[in-house]
Amino acid sequence: MARERIVIGLNGSGEGDLLVRRAAKLLERAGEGDVLAVHVRTPSGAQGESPHALEAQRQLVAGLGGSYHALSSGDVAGALLDYARAHDATHILVGQSRRRFAVLSGGSVEAKVVRGAGDIDVQVVPRPAVSRPSLSRGAGQRTALGRRRVMIGFALAAALPAGLQLLLAVFDHSVATAALLQLAGAVAVALVGGLWPAIAGALWSSVLVNYFSTPPLRDLAIHDPQDVLSLAVFAGVAVAVAGVVDRSARRSKEAATARAEAATLADLALAASRDEDNLKGLLAEAVNVFGATGAAVLARPSAGPGTGEHASAGGSDAPGRAVKDDAGSDVGLGGWQVVAAAGDAADRLRGPLAGVPGTGTPATTVEQVDEETSLVLLGREVPPSGRRLLAAFAVHVKAQLERRQLAATRTEMLRLAEGNAMRTAILRAVSHDLRTPLAGIKLAAGGLLQHGVAYTPAEQHDLLETIDECTDRLDLLVANLLDMSRITAQSVEPLLGPVRWSEAVEAALRGLPRGAVRVALPANMPPVDADAGLLERAVANILENALKYAAGTAVVVAGGAGGSVLDGHPCGELQIIDHGPGVPARKVVEMFRPFQRLDDTSTSTGIGLGLSVAQGFVQSMRGTLTARETPGGGLTMVIRLPLSTGIPASAPAGGSPGIHTAAGVQP
Repeated sequence: MARERIVIGLNGSGEGDLLVRRAAKLLERAGEGDVLAVHVRTPSGAQGESPHALEAQRQLVAGLGGSYHALSSGDVAGALLDYARAHDATHILVGQSRRRFAVLSGGSVEAKVVRGAGDIDVQVVPRPAVSRPSLSRGAGQRTALGRRRVMIGFALAAALPAGLQLLLAVFDHSVATAALLQLAGAVAVALVGGLWPAIAGALWSSVLVNYFSTPPLRDLAIHDPQDVLSLAVFAGVAVAVAGVVDRSARRSKEAATARAEAATLADLALAASRDEDNLKGLLAEAVNVFGATGAAVLARPSAGPGTGEHASAGGSDAPGRAVKDDAGSDVGLGGWQVVAAAGDAADRLRGPLAGVPGTGTPATTVEQVDEETSLVLLGREVPPSGRRLLAAFAVHVKAQLERRQLAATRTEMLRLAEGNAMRTAILRAVSHDLRTPLAGIKLAAGGLLQHGVAYTPAEQHDLLETIDECTDRLDLLVANLLDMSRITAQSVEPLLGPVRWSEAVEAALRGLPRGAVRVALPANMPPVDADAGLLERAVANILENALKYAAGTAVVVAGGAGGSVLDGHPCGELQIIDHGPGVPARKVVEMFRPFQRLDDTSTSTGIGLGLSVAQGFVQSMRGTLTARETPGGGLTMVIRLPLSTGIPASAPAGGSPGIHTAAGVQP
């Protein structure tokens, strides 16, 4: 059975949804096939298109596994047929035209497609009886010239013919001269006020020419049949010329509007390609383009990750529940929230919102992005002529929200992947390391519990020391595993406050052999913002790592040089210096990764989590942990933390803040 290939002809209105759904039914009957949605842009129909409707239809087609294509041609039927033949289409779906004269005369798009389709099946889908108001703007809708300009046109239609007739009264003239001069006046009125003022002016001119220039003068009666014909021709030509001039003026204005819209949309597309999240910039551009005082995107918390980043707990949209922003301030009630804002919208919409501000609010315009999201302009009521451009902004807003949602999903997937990789690595790494201390404990305890075996006091002491050492090693291993899992899950929540380096170092030395580390800290080192417990664990892990890999050398804890800066702010610095074999520059990055051991050292030295845990703790306190070569050989670990202001501060809820990278070190 041949594969179905359906071409859908979209005209840019919201009624294209019906065509897409009909194509879905055809695919369901056929079992499989392709859907190709084609929108043919014409010079005369550009003003009637709805970017919002086209974007919605593009997504519907994508949901069917189809593709969307935009063509440009003055002949819609010919372009559709050429495209269908080029892609071996089996069906063409088109909507029924609303132009009754075109349907009766056989000049409608669907009639031309049926006549030229040949062996391609064509289905003409009837239009719904009543369409939605927001999508009722047809391709034939005129572009408004503005109330002020039309009123000026009517005033000119009343005054200009009278003035021209006064000019004719100065000299002798014929009926033809009077008609030509008044015809020029009708053209001028059409240029200013459009068609209807020009028609009114032409009729008024006919009356004046009849009364003042056609014998008998100052009488509306006409005796000469030729004068009757002249006046009739004058009136007809004046109306026709006025119509042509009016249409030309409107087309000129439409072209200028289209050029401005194209330039604006090109700027939006360029900005979107430069920035991954340009939602605030998009709103700022809307403020400038429409002359508004502010712009905002409002959404319900149930709208999803792309729009619900400030959602209240549970995503409920029940009235009366306050929505919080990142700072914990109320941004609305009734389930609505401010996703992004520009201009004065952030301040004006910060109060309680019973819902999205309606179009009935003075100087407020609302454009629906989707069922759960709206674009709001404050301080400006966009006229009908600007709604198409506003709809294009709404489409760009939707694209940015979808990009946010994709980025959030990608971040979550990466986090889950990292967590799975970490769990796999933990299971692989501890399969041996957990058994080793457990086996030592089991062997020593089992020996002590054996009946009939007499141990000397020295032998009993050795077995007990073995149990103690293996227990300490097991405790350290489990602690590092738990700490690493907390860091990976971003659940470390430090309680920041003033901490002195000397206090953290003194606490870290308690679990180390006495005299193994020399402390050379200045007495006047200022306190830093840190969590005392996390800083102690980080320093202890670094010291244990130094004693392990630089055994037999001096390990020194010293203060850093004054004037250190971290992210533009003064910071304190602690240096842990050893004179061991050091680490090659190419392996500094690997050294901070979990389960890494220098030169693949035996697992008897640990599972390689010490420095990873230390770096995670330091970064959660908004600091950095870096490594550099010690002059003369060895490795120097440097901890930098912001200097304390004396006021306790807490880290943001939810885990560690952003990761700082320095000196080639990364998590």
